[in-house]
Amino acid sequence: MGEPKQERAVKTREAILHAAAQIFDECGYSGASISKIMARANVTQGGMYFHFKSKKGLAQAVLAHQQDFVHFSTESAGLQKLIDLSFGLAYELQSNVLFRASVRLAVEQGEFGLRDDTAYQEWVNEFYGLLCEARGRGELLPEVDEREFANVLVGAYSGTQIFSNVSSGRADLPERLVSMWRYFLPGVATPQARARFRLPTNVQRLAA
Repeated sequence: MGEPKQERAVKTREAILHAAAQIFDECGYSGASISKIMARANVTQGGMYFHFKSKKGLAQAVLAHQQDFVHFSTESAGLQKLIDLSFGLAYELQSNVLFRASVRLAVEQGEFGLRDDTAYQEWVNEFYGLLCEARGRGELLPEVDEREFANVLVGAYSGTQIFSNVSSGRADLPERLVSMWRYFLPGVATPQARARFRLPTNVQRLAA
């Protein structure tokens, strides 16, 4: 018995999405083309246009699923979980083509007529939630505004990963994050909390 039609359609859509991410990551939005994506996904033109009507639609689909592409789990909480997440995202940028492509498209979205900060705001909300948790655990200095710092952190992280990508293809991103947190933590965390926090001691292992 053949594969059910609906299941086959889901697999085809996933194959197209993954192929599109690979091409966008390698070529950028301007250098990508539907024909390249079709060839990478090994689908027909009919199969392609059944799921996605244009390159712009594909780019929007990859961009819209940015957080879904991240595979992160930790037993830590509060500010330590936020620190761990930042290094987890660095690993995803180094190893996960779907996430890496979505981040590149967020930067390049002006090339396909978008000015949408949804992906950034989703990370602001994620960071804000962890900072509120950190507040409840007594880890933040009284003057820290959780929402404001979440916005600052997303901006700093975005700039750091872009700089790292230009400089080393993100090979040195973990080292740059260690430096970022070394300067940020004294301004946001209580001395008691800072004594408990852990930064990676072997950042080269994260890039392996």
